[in-house]
Amino acid sequence: MQTFNEKFDPSPAGRWAACTAGALLLALGLGACGGGSDDVPAPAPAPAPSPAPAPAPAPAPAPAPSGPDLAARITAASATAQSSANACAPIQPFYWEVGDQNGRLGSGSVPNSSSPTYTRSTVMAIASASKWLYGAYVVQLRQGQLTDSDVKFLTFRSGYTNFARCLPGQTVDACEAYLNNGVYSPRTDGYFSYGGGHMEKHASLIGLGPADNAGLQAALQGQLGSDIALIYTQPQLAGGVATSADNYAVFLRKILSGQLLMKAALGTHAVCTNPATCAQALNTPVPPSESYHYSIGHWVEDDPVNGDGAFSSAGAFGFYPWIDASKSWYGIVARKDGSRITDQDNPDAAGHGFDSLQCGGLIRAAWMDGVAR
Repeated sequence: MQTFNEKFDPSPAGRWAACTAGALLLALGLGACGGGSDDVPAPAPAPAPSPAPAPAPAPAPAPAPSGPDLAARITAASATAQSSANACAPIQPFYWEVGDQNGRLGSGSVPNSSSPTYTRSTVMAIASASKWLYGAYVVQLRQGQLTDSDVKFLTFRSGYTNFARCLPGQTVDACEAYLNNGVYSPRTDGYFSYGGGHMEKHASLIGLGPADNAGLQAALQGQLGSDIALIYTQPQLAGGVATSADNYAVFLRKILSGQLLMKAALGTHAVCTNPATCAQALNTPVPPSESYHYSIGHWVEDDPVNGDGAFSSAGAFGFYPWIDASKSWYGIVARKDGSRITDQDNPDAAGHGFDSLQCGGLIRAAWMDGVAR
């Protein structure tokens, strides 16, 4: 979960904005995370650019899920989001939304007397929520058939663990050559190590090296669809995107409907991430109390005590998108909080991503059973 320079926090306490391009640029902050050597098998080159896929037919209406009726779900989720006595209270202001493959079903802007109000159209830097977009891009590019090397890079076990940040005017390759971003560390190869270097190196290896911010935007929209409005504020695959909740929701709905192949990839190739319980994990932005797994550019919230199996990709400034374990519902908590961030190369240490995850989890639970938290 991170950007504008998302880099993992090696300590157990570390944690976790279309209008037009002009409108997007008003709300940006910098993005997060990052990692080179011939010792790691290179992913197969990307195939020659192909025309954007023909628009998929409108999804068939989803069967009505069992459980509370829609009114009860909305009431419970809204009460939970607005509560002054749960994990949502400390993160105000924020915007929340829950929906299914056909559209938004419940939403609201939770205000704060001293801060601007967020809405579904507020554009913001989403930090590590960018990772899910890149993971879906690769899955789509490979037509659902990832190579072993793809999986290793996209589950953060490639050994490229020295990433700091990209600069706004760089290309992917220029970012790789900046500072120690492209330095390969043999001792971390094969171990889960949360950071932006894995995706940065992977993008370079599959042909995105010459791409700048505009090039990355065109590449992702070419695979995911131009209906997902986004921009890159720096050429960092793991943390450089800015967009709005409204546009990210389009991405999540396309997953749920099966228009994007990421639906079948959710939770696959998952690896353990908690150094306290997993010998193959080195660092994670999630507190040691939670033993989650990491899949293709997204988390699986499957802690044996506190988890519900949801798929998510929280960002360092508090943008938190999720899909429930049954792949029936999606949700978003949208906000951009830059407070408490003292290290721009490690914004996850402030914990805003995990704070939003905790609130979002309560909203999800309330939606599922119709009982406010």
